[in-house]
Amino acid sequence: MLPVAGQRYEARIELLDDLESVVLRDRASETVVRIVPALGNNVWEMTVRGQPVFWSPYGTVAEYRARPAHFGNPFLWPWANRIDGTAYWVNGKKYLLNLELGNLRPGPNNTPIHGLLVHSSLWKLEARGADANGAWATSRLEFWRRPELMAQFPFAHAVAMTYRLAAGALAVETVIENLSDEPMPVSLGFHPYFRITDAPRDEWVVTLAARRKHLLDARLIPTGQTAPLPYAKRLKLEGVVLDDVLDDLKRDPDGMARFRVEGRRQKITVEYGAGYGVAVVYAPAGREFVCFEPMTAITNAFNAAHAGWYRGLPHVAPRGRWSGAFRVVPEGH
Repeated sequence: MLPVAGQRYEARIELLDDLESVVLRDRASETVVRIVPALGNNVWEMTVRGQPVFWSPYGTVAEYRARPAHFGNPFLWPWANRIDGTAYWVNGKKYLLNLELGNLRPGPNNTPIHGLLVHSSLWKLEARGADANGAWATSRLEFWRRPELMAQFPFAHAVAMTYRLAAGALAVETVIENLSDEPMPVSLGFHPYFRITDAPRDEWVVTLAARRKHLLDARLIPTGQTAPLPYAKRLKLEGVVLDDVLDDLKRDPDGMARFRVEGRRQKITVEYGAGYGVAVVYAPAGREFVCFEPMTAITNAFNAAHAGWYRGLPHVAPRGRWSGAFRVVPEGH
């Protein structure tokens, strides 16, 4: 697709090493987003006037292949964060995970983590385009076609994800289609890594739009106990380590809950739409990133719901659809 002369937005195909990528461009804000379907449909990079918005340890695809790990905006599905063992309960039935299939990450202390698709090459680009309102790319993964995936999560479904760049902000829109004859739980999340480049990490200030924190055990599994959010409204990260599961989000009049990290001039705001009621916030010591993770439910939601104390796990009806969106809004770059 050739850009129209003078058009603000563009969506084009380019090769990243040997992989097809979609490049979304907003000329007015000088924002560029590169998405690679074969790398988990992840964002390889997002830059504003050359400054990165997402963090990545990689300079090349070869480096990633040699040492695959998280970067950019990983997609966590069919469960977000951890399960408290190698089995989970849905609709009153116990399902066993098969470690020998090699498609799940065992996680620390035998807590399978981040689902099955973080590094998946199964995504297929379905559409891309640009008009006067923005540029977009939609990819689809038909989970139901893959026996090794269905063996771990036996609910026939498909996932479509659209990245949409408009007015310098990136929206991430996800649709889950339940093709099965039973209600399907939606424990879905993203694990975006954000970085500020105009100040060191200890000068960053975060705003956490939540009222409640879930208390975690030594394996970082929620215990069922909660406490009021213990942090200041504007929290400087100097000397602070975060790895928290938060909910009861504070929403603005437009319905969005806004989490933010600020440097000297730069700001990155993550706007949680109505589909995302939980935020995992991760800011480890000595690392130049902070994660505001949009989640539909808390860590270990399947088993917490089965235990009866957690009632926040959404479900999509048989042959129904679930959709959710969040936006990444950079400023001052």
